[in-house]
Amino acid sequence: MQPLTLGKVAVRCGILAVILFVVVVIALKFGAVPVSLYGLGKDLIRVLIGRSSQISSEYGMIIREIRLPRIALGIFVGASLSVAGTSFQALLRNPLADPYVLGVSYGAAVGSILALVIEPHVALRPEIAAVFTPIGGFIGATFTIATVYLLGRYHGDIDSKTLLLSGVIVGSFFSAMILLLITMLPSSSTRGVVYWLMGDLSTPIPPILGWVLRVGFFAGFALIYLTASDLNLLLAGEKEAMHLGVDVKKVRLVVYLSASLLTGLAVSVSGSIGYVGLIVPHLMRMIFGTDYRMLLPAAAFGGAIAVVIADTMARTIAAPSELGVGAVTAMAGAPLFIYLLRRRLA
Repeated sequence: MQPLTLGKVAVRCGILAVILFVVVVIALKFGAVPVSLYGLGKDLIRVLIGRSSQISSEYGMIIREIRLPRIALGIFVGASLSVAGTSFQALLRNPLADPYVLGVSYGAAVGSILALVIEPHVALRPEIAAVFTPIGGFIGATFTIATVYLLGRYHGDIDSKTLLLSGVIVGSFFSAMILLLITMLPSSSTRGVVYWLMGDLSTPIPPILGWVLRVGFFAGFALIYLTASDLNLLLAGEKEAMHLGVDVKKVRLVVYLSASLLTGLAVSVSGSIGYVGLIVPHLMRMIFGTDYRMLLPAAAFGGAIAVVIADTMARTIAAPSELGVGAVTAMAGAPLFIYLLRRRLA
């Protein structure tokens, strides 16, 4: 097998970037209101050269104000969940690990629902009210991260099995809390909460929150990618990695906190979108191998592509109504996971 070089990583990522661009163009075209491909091409060029104000009035609102922000959010959410899933599978050395296995999504959901319960009873300025629910979700995710981390420590160190079991227990507890909180919401809000729990990218986010998400994603991804070589050595086992000079405790802590940060950010703005962090890393391993120097960026592109496709299907299958993005990923992901499982056992 030829060694992986920076040039090979760049070329493969370039191919994935082209695929993502094609998927984005298709996603911009299709929806409840189809957009002319010719008009879309002209408007895309205007957006790319910074002249979005010159977009024709016929497509301006659809492209600039509805679909582009939604697609951008889908790219961020898909990349974050997929990178987090890849990281958790390496950290726990468990192919079934995904961003939700440690209960982070349930904690974020509890925080978001609590924000919805509290919001009508407090006077908030409009700019704060717009980000109140995502902030609640991120606080809930952060609390869950800290709780699972403390419960997962064994003799002062993170134990993979204990961490996994702690996440399952905490996730089950928060799942019960979600059902309790839903009964406390007014009937007018219940439908919106349930739809959010199925995954929702339709709610626009303020620009300042968009910048926070971008900075958080690149910071979390960079920290995880710096450990890529150590994760490769951890594949052989923790003892072997320690003998080769890997600071296993430091790698565990950095990967756990960074992957949890990515999950918390994604879930706080999109709700629960399952199977992305479970399926995409397996598909990328089949295509590009197990070297995390290639697998991590490939997972980021693959997750972005998967969520943009799922969101496009969610808003076109039953147009003008919409399906939950998480429902689409579950319907597509479950059969695909069964196929991958049977292929692995064959």
